[in-house]
Amino acid sequence: MTSERTRRDFRLDIQGLRALAVGSVVLYHASVPFVTGGYVGVDIFFVISGFLITSHLLRSLQSNGRIGFADFYARRARRILPASFVVLILTVIGSLIWLPPLQLKSMLQGAIATALYVPNYYFAAIGTSYLSETTPSLFQHYWSLGVEEQFYLFWPALLALAFFVFRKSRRGILAVLIATVVISFGLCLLLTTIDQPWAFFSLPTRAWELGVGGLVAYLVASDARVFRWRGMGIVAWVGLAGLVAICLTFTSGTPFPSFYAAFPVVATALVIAGGVADAPWGPARALSIRPLVFIGTISYSLYLVHWPILLLSQAAVGQRSPLPLWATVLLAVVCVPVAWALYRFVENPFRQHRFLAGARARRTLLLTGATSLVVVGLCAASIQVVQRVPLSSDQAAAAYTPTIDPAGTGFVPSNLTPALSKASDDNPEIYDDGCHLDFDSTDSAGCPFGQTSAPSVVLFGDSHAAQWFPPLRKLADDGEIMLDSNTKSSCSSIIVTSLLNNEPYPECTAWRTGVIDRLNASPPAVIILANYARDIDVANGTEDFSTYWGEGLRATIEALPKQSKIIVVGETATMGITPAICLSAHLTDADYCGRSPAAAIDTPTFDAERAVTEGAGASFLDMNPYLCNNTLCPPIIGDTLVYRDDHHLTVTFTSGLSDVLLREIRTALASG
Repeated sequence: MTSERTRRDFRLDIQGLRALAVGSVVLYHASVPFVTGGYVGVDIFFVISGFLITSHLLRSLQSNGRIGFADFYARRARRILPASFVVLILTVIGSLIWLPPLQLKSMLQGAIATALYVPNYYFAAIGTSYLSETTPSLFQHYWSLGVEEQFYLFWPALLALAFFVFRKSRRGILAVLIATVVISFGLCLLLTTIDQPWAFFSLPTRAWELGVGGLVAYLVASDARVFRWRGMGIVAWVGLAGLVAICLTFTSGTPFPSFYAAFPVVATALVIAGGVADAPWGPARALSIRPLVFIGTISYSLYLVHWPILLLSQAAVGQRSPLPLWATVLLAVVCVPVAWALYRFVENPFRQHRFLAGARARRTLLLTGATSLVVVGLCAASIQVVQRVPLSSDQAAAAYTPTIDPAGTGFVPSNLTPALSKASDDNPEIYDDGCHLDFDSTDSAGCPFGQTSAPSVVLFGDSHAAQWFPPLRKLADDGEIMLDSNTKSSCSSIIVTSLLNNEPYPECTAWRTGVIDRLNASPPAVIILANYARDIDVANGTEDFSTYWGEGLRATIEALPKQSKIIVVGETATMGITPAICLSAHLTDADYCGRSPAAAIDTPTFDAERAVTEGAGASFLDMNPYLCNNTLCPPIIGDTLVYRDDHHLTVTFTSGLSDVLLREIRTALASG
């Protein structure tokens, strides 16, 4: 009886499974090439947590007929929060030293959300894309802790309620487990196609993963006959092989969580379930070897420390100097002794210290609440301080004048427009008035501006078309053109297979088709096509992207009315980083945040656009000579910030190019 209890209550193979989970996450974040699906390590953790916590609660209900909520929450707090708060505080200190000033406010906001146990909802609310975020938060990895903390908050009460409502019958608990898994998984599938950040980060869409672990725990507690089947060892090997395959084959392009999350969840459940059986040929012994058990033991601390170590190291060397693979792997290795120290001197002592563990639960809970309030207060006060940090030099610059081969301004001028702190908000007005369509809309009616007596000009494309709205709107206001704006987020006017969050994007196809049909029914004088010509949100299979994009452009031109003059605006330079953030750390060396034309311009795709356009008899407009000189695409020209993020131009900059567009429109009208 004792050996059976030991085998089921503390399993070395689960420590090995934790090692696999944390190892895959760390290697993925270290950009190790072959671990492209390492992010599923978090899903492995969820199933393990659901299994262990439900096992504990079921034993409590079975033995005592109740759950001691205060003691339960106190134990969870001692287990999770001391190491979490230590890493949080040290991360804030490191950020204040190495992070660019423009990132400090958002960093502190993330710290506040973390201290309040809701980082996952914070990241969902700001639309974070976990698998493709270009400027990730230093607290982004805390999202999974938020999910678990919130799960621990309601799960004991839900199981206890079911236990008593069903007159202490296990059927009630089983019903709750099944309902949680089914409802949460259905919500996960639905939200992945509607709002991927909320599907990725929220508890309601992730609870099913912990619930699956809970189902395994229920079956174990019920002593289900399946665990006496010696073939369970093979089942566990299948699950383990599946996890390894998933880590090596899933990529950032895999729609996630979606139904794909079911693969690592089910595979983890098979490994855990298989380990309950006594099959000698199962993977339990392999997962129980000392190195894996060691990593599994410190896995929580390792998960906490690896992300800030990687990101702060990158911040210390600068955005323009990406850490090479050998450096990120070395940092991943360094994380192990750091994690051991955190486990040895923080995580384990706080969990077992008599001052907390030997006292009433309220001492732990009150201390936890007080710590949260102190951290929140200090971070809130720090926000007021960092907002006063200078974001420009004390020099002014000459006014911006559009010119070919522009010389960049080598410092951040005191009269910069827009200011670095306002850069991300320098959007065209159509983002606010509903004319630039969001992801769900298929309205192809367009938005008219100007007098109908002027030549009709249609703007058609995605957000890279929207960035040319300001100068065209000026021409409409001046009576030069009648503008019809047709733009939609992440949806190009090029006839390609569009994706949104790596899922089919039917709203894009419907909108594009509707606009093309409307233009054929009433042909305008000029149609301007502008799009983000990069291999993103486009399903081109194995075909070369530039060729695929060119074929799509040709199809679009052929589908548009023959009476209309077509102008294709070539793809503009992409900076690779957000210049405003970089500039905040290089106030007197703005050129550091620029990029060479060779790196900033996707030459094969750009050349394909030009060749197809000219071959179809349309006009090709290259705006890059106004953005770049022979050696540099500068982030600042004159007194104007060129980019609001890594690839969108500011309204302030494009507004000065209305005369360039007018000349091109007049040339197109005169050509036929």
